[in-house]
Amino acid sequence: MSDSPLTRPRRTCLAVPGSSPKMLSKAAGLPVDEVFLDLEDSVAPGEKAQARRNVIATLEDTEFGDKTVVVRVNAVDTHFCHRDIIDVVGTAGEYIDCVMVPKVQNPGQIEFVDHLLRMVEVESELPHRIGLEAQIEDAQGLTNIDDIAFASDRLETLILGPGDMAAALGMPGTTLGERTASYPGDMWHAVLMRILIAARNAGIQAIDGPYAKIKDSDGLREVAEMAKALGFDGKWVLHPAQVDVVNEVFSPTQEEFDHAMALLDAYDRATGAEGTGALMFGDVMIDEASAKMAQVVAGRGQAAGLQPSA
Repeated sequence: MSDSPLTRPRRTCLAVPGSSPKMLSKAAGLPVDEVFLDLEDSVAPGEKAQARRNVIATLEDTEFGDKTVVVRVNAVDTHFCHRDIIDVVGTAGEYIDCVMVPKVQNPGQIEFVDHLLRMVEVESELPHRIGLEAQIEDAQGLTNIDDIAFASDRLETLILGPGDMAAALGMPGTTLGERTASYPGDMWHAVLMRILIAARNAGIQAIDGPYAKIKDSDGLREVAEMAKALGFDGKWVLHPAQVDVVNEVFSPTQEEFDHAMALLDAYDRATGAEGTGALMFGDVMIDEASAKMAQVVAGRGQAAGLQPSA
């Protein structure tokens, strides 16, 4: 279990159906940053109660190490949500880092989960405070995203839900996360940037949704690199075959990490000893803005476990 809410790495966020004990048992052994045990879309309505029991058993019996452990509950406007939180968090909350709330449309839905979590935490005497992740999946949620981002100080991430979003906006296609050659650019650009800006304004992370073509590694890499280029912190993965590609995309190379660390060191020495606001670093002029950019790269490298080269 991760214990650093402000610095949790989320390069790869693995979705695991709560209805599949086999898949739940394998999740802990995969090299992902976050595992979320799903009680929502991947579980049929008649299997919800059993999925809760499966998730509770997995949380109690599995050692996830330093992975961020998340449970995706059902949407607040369903009759499953409150029972998901009361049963799963009330029984196994000590093993949970965050609760993911899907289909968030307004800040009141996040506030509801926040208050219910507080009651369960007190009643169950949990040893830590559980965070929240909000999934944005339709036009209403996107319109209200700034208020959603500030609805609770538990909130750690905003996440794109591409399937429901595509349906809500009337986009053609039936494959999660796919792009189309008929649009001259990335058709998800405006949505992704809206989520990213709201997340950064609130000081939280932004996570891209899944890419459902499991065997299409090149397509996965392309869409992951698009999200990384915008500034996203990570992406969902649906299958173990997707993990290595997404981890690689959202991690700086050793060369990039070393360059960022050297830049920060040079800037710190120059501003500390000489009091300059700008200086030459190799053949590039750098200043405070350059240092801020380097801090992003350095932070992601440290989260990925990189160490400066000798």
